[in-house]
Amino acid sequence: MAQAPNPDLRSLRSHRAILDAAVELAIRDGYAKVTVEAIAQAAGVGKQTIYRWWHSKAAVLLEALNDRTGPAARVPDTGDLATDLATATRAVMLLFNTPLGTIWRGLIADAQSDTRLAENLRTSFFEPRTARWQERLDAAVTAGELRADVPTQTMVELLFGPVYYRLLLGTAPLDPDGTTARVDYLLNGLRAR
Repeated sequence: MAQAPNPDLRSLRSHRAILDAAVELAIRDGYAKVTVEAIAQAAGVGKQTIYRWWHSKAAVLLEALNDRTGPAARVPDTGDLATDLATATRAVMLLFNTPLGTIWRGLIADAQSDTRLAENLRTSFFEPRTARWQERLDAAVTAGELRADVPTQTMVELLFGPVYYRLLLGTAPLDPDGTTARVDYLLNGLRAR
């Protein structure tokens, strides 16, 4: 007697196919041209399957990017704060210089008019990473490496804000090679006096 198909396994395969199709379409055609219909067709699922799990193409792509980049990683702590900050910002710039950066830009743009997406961006991506950085910077404050009168949330914004500024406005290239100098400029205003 043939074994009945496992619906959970089928759901996992469909889920994976949808995430992969969404990223592949966004890379190939551009974020703006991706539709739920195109994702469904490329993944070999019905449109209703996508809407059962996500409310929009942006929600699919956010999950796909979170899946590709992984959870908030432990922040480097080599004992050299400037090197750790430069390493982290360089990694973000390198990621944004890949086709995933274009998708990220589209997600942030959509979040300006989609409050649900904006909330998901904050809770699933930014808040966990900001919390990790705040822990690292709190330790640097405690060690006397950074000023205690600047909230670590603000420090995180000062560190990564220029990267997003360049990504979203295109004011200058995302230049990983200049990261060490930019971190030095930043730390000259944050170092304990």
